[in-house]
Amino acid sequence: MALPAGVSAALRILPVVSVLARVALIFSFTMLVPIGVSLYYGDSALWHFINALAGLSTLSVITIVLTRRFRRELKVRDGFVLVVGLWTLLPAVATVPLLFHMPDIRFSAAYFETLSALTTTGATALSGLDHLPESINLWRHLLNWLGGMGIIVLAVAILPMLGVGGMQLFKAETPGPIKDAKLTPRIRETARNLWLIYAGLTLACALMLRYIGGMSWLDAVCHAFAALCLGGFSTHDASVGYFNSPVIEAILIVFMLLAATNFATHYIALTGRSLKGYWRDSEFKAMLLLIVGSIVLLAGYLVWQNTYGDYLTSFRHVAFNLVSIATDSGFASTDFGQWPIFVPLWMLLLSCIAASSGSTGGGIKMIRTIVLVREAGRQFTTLLHPNAVRPLRVNRMAIPGHVIFAVLGFIFLYFMSIVVLTFALLATGLDFVSSFSAILACINNAGPGLGVVGPASNYGVLGDAQLWICSLAMLLGRLEVFSVLVLFTPAFWRN
Repeated sequence: MALPAGVSAALRILPVVSVLARVALIFSFTMLVPIGVSLYYGDSALWHFINALAGLSTLSVITIVLTRRFRRELKVRDGFVLVVGLWTLLPAVATVPLLFHMPDIRFSAAYFETLSALTTTGATALSGLDHLPESINLWRHLLNWLGGMGIIVLAVAILPMLGVGGMQLFKAETPGPIKDAKLTPRIRETARNLWLIYAGLTLACALMLRYIGGMSWLDAVCHAFAALCLGGFSTHDASVGYFNSPVIEAILIVFMLLAATNFATHYIALTGRSLKGYWRDSEFKAMLLLIVGSIVLLAGYLVWQNTYGDYLTSFRHVAFNLVSIATDSGFASTDFGQWPIFVPLWMLLLSCIAASSGSTGGGIKMIRTIVLVREAGRQFTTLLHPNAVRPLRVNRMAIPGHVIFAVLGFIFLYFMSIVVLTFALLATGLDFVSSFSAILACINNAGPGLGVVGPASNYGVLGDAQLWICSLAMLLGRLEVFSVLVLFTPAFWRN
């Protein structure tokens, strides 16, 4: 006898719940890091993390036991459910230490904070960061760092040991239009290589911030985490402006650009021991040209507008803040919301397109922008020469037609999501500049917006409904729209 549709769907989800519980158990042990930091500094959050670790690990073990009979190899649709489940469940779990330490905080604000961390958005809803316990600040940045390469990529290196394959997860979560490209034949080895590069760059950044920039160890580690994941969290309310150091800003610029580059390109450069791989990458060249050109021109524009008295000062502030927003990091060294509106809006535009696929950045990604621009050029040629055959090529490779259509479909859904969510914020009574810039910053995982959510303020000024709308934008942006919206199609739930 056929089972009712609701029961059948529930039974199909139980294997995903089993895997969710296993990943949640692994995730709970990351709280050992802030526990160690709390012991070292003797701060007031120690028992908050101990209680959270005990509660989460116990609940996870109980769920694993109850669902162990449903374990099986994941199917393609399971991968999408698991990806969305993880990116919605883990932020909720991560709020527990914040809720314990700050009993007056709204759950919507705490969830927004942890989701912002794991999606590497860098938009904060907290004030008084300078006075938070060291372990709480490190927890925020550790979430940032784990989310940077994608906690799913970490999971696919571990899940095979639990008897669960990881390929479906990797294809569901990995950013970029060409999902099946692999650095190595085995997905587990791919994930390991990505994490080794990611961890190596993070260590290099932390050492430079400590010994060249003069930061404390806590600040150096936290800002290195935030720079490599392009998360933009800081241990200070004034963000990087707290340090007022051109040296620190220069170091962070370099590592933000590295983090916005396709990590496959880093892998090719390292294994080939040559920088030629970067110059063969169309995305990297386009990103660098667009960002550097924008810095040079906008620095001159601000001098012309009398925002700064000399070009060097203007260049310094434009360089850091433009790279931060364009790469979807979210650091700020000054209140760029006070600049002539053309400049911050241009920076937000760059946040849509500048980051490379396979990087820790968000937005449309440069590869899709290149495909879109070249397809538009090809259409002009077709109008003039209807019988001409002109394949669309990127990095000397012909792009199949189905990939081009996928890019066009993604960009349509991306912009429609911005429009719908902006109107949703407007319906709550928020002004247009704040609404539009908040959604653009959240869906691109870029951090601060303009208006009431500008770099001199934070998202804590928003109401509960507004925070949930922005949270949805962050989730859509991090999972590249399709992975979330596919769950709401009737075809997804049919047998």
